[in-house]
Amino acid sequence: MSETDAPQLYLITPPEFDLSDFPQRLAAVLDAEEIACVRLALASHDEDRISRAADALREVTHARDIALVIETHFVLAERLGLDGVHLTDGARSVRKARKALGADAIVGAFCGASRHEGMNAGEAGADYIAFGPVGDTALGGADRAEDEIFEWWSQMIELPVVAEGALDAEAVARLAPVTDFFGIGEEIWRSDDPRGALAALIAPIR
Repeated sequence: MSETDAPQLYLITPPEFDLSDFPQRLAAVLDAEEIACVRLALASHDEDRISRAADALREVTHARDIALVIETHFVLAERLGLDGVHLTDGARSVRKARKALGADAIVGAFCGASRHEGMNAGEAGADYIAFGPVGDTALGGADRAEDEIFEWWSQMIELPVVAEGALDAEAVARLAPVTDFFGIGEEIWRSDDPRGALAALIAPIR
C-alpha cells in the first residue's frame, strides 16, 4: 500500500498526563509523522485541569496546522478554541453537539462495535465514526469491533471510519485496506520512546 492511499493517523492522548513534559512528547511525535488530528482524552472532569491541558496542546497542534478535538466535553470545545469534539456515547449527543458547535466543527462519534449506532450517528451529522477496540484488551465488557464491520462500512458508507483500541502492527496491516484512520493512544504513550513505538506500529503501511 502506498502512502497516498494509506489510512491517516489520529493521535489520542493518555487519560492522564503531566503538563510539564507531555506537550514536548506530543510535539516530537507530530514532527516525526504526518498526523491528521489529535484528541484530548483526559479522564478528569476538572474544568481547570482540562482547560490548562487544552491550552498547552493547542499551542503544539495549531502551530503545526493539526486539528485538536476534545473528548466528550463539547461545551468546552468552542470556549477553548478547539476544532471539535469526539463523543463517546454513539449517536446520542451528535445533534446537540452539532447544534452547539456549528457546521464547521469536527464532530466524531465512537460507536463501539455497533454498525447500527454508527449509521445513526452518521445520519445525525457526525463527521466520522470510530469503532473499537479492534484487539483484545484487559478491560472487560467491551465488545471487540471485528474486521467485518470495517469491511462492510468501507464498501457501503462514505463517511470516514476510525479503527481504534488495542492496535498492534498485525491489526494495522489487516485493517489498512478498510479504514480511513487509525486512532492511536496508549499503544505509543506507554513507551519511553513514543516516536519509535509509532514507527513500529505503522510499519505495515509505510
